[in-house]
Amino acid sequence: MFHLTHTAHWQFLGLLTGVVAWILTMATAGLNEWRLWYVSDTSIINSGVAWVGIWRACFYSHVLSSTETCQSIRFSDGFVPAEIPAAQVLMILAAIFGLAGNISAAVAMRRAYFSVEEPGNIRAVFVLAGALYLLTATTSMVPLMWNMSSVLRNDTIEFPPDFYLPAAPVKQSVGAAIGVGIIGSVMMLLSGVLFLCYRYAWQAPEKATDPLHGPWTMTTLSQSPGSSRAVSEGTDNPAFITEEADEAL
Repeated sequence: MFHLTHTAHWQFLGLLTGVVAWILTMATAGLNEWRLWYVSDTSIINSGVAWVGIWRACFYSHVLSSTETCQSIRFSDGFVPAEIPAAQVLMILAAIFGLAGNISAAVAMRRAYFSVEEPGNIRAVFVLAGALYLLTATTSMVPLMWNMSSVLRNDTIEFPPDFYLPAAPVKQSVGAAIGVGIIGSVMMLLSGVLFLCYRYAWQAPEKATDPLHGPWTMTTLSQSPGSSRAVSEGTDNPAFITEEADEAL
């Protein structure tokens, strides 16, 4: 049993980065500011700006009963464009994959920092963590880029009347949620690369080795055939016999 602590410092940084990236991914899925929807009619939307996310659309109004009015966007709603329900599914999957990646990365770091009884097993754990991180980054980046391209094209959405939002805004801009999500995806991608680049993960030694001094060997003191026979037969040590003879004289 040996340790690989000194070989996995960058991967420990990758684990910390992956945890932060997963938190950012979760926050992105819950934020409403995916699209900033600017309207010309401020009679109801007093601020002139609405926030359109993947789960709800919200705006401030002093005319309606509540100051902040929100309407839920469901997966089954027929008026929403394809990128919004796709983002709902993919962001949930990204959160699941990110959690699994962090768990796998934590197990890999535990094996590297404490002990390795079977060196071949550590390779699979590091590769699994890196693959899950890359899968998370890809799963979250796709809906982010898709929605951002829709905003830049100023695509319209046929909102129902109870949303109080026009189908065509004056203009749109990318919300803070997309920026947070892109940062989280890039950090997740970096974590995946760090775990996949762990040099020991691509080695499959036939026997346990000490990374500091090479292969572990067992050394024993050489014994002559006579000494081995004496030990096996229980022969007395000649030095003790001599001391007993001197005392008798």
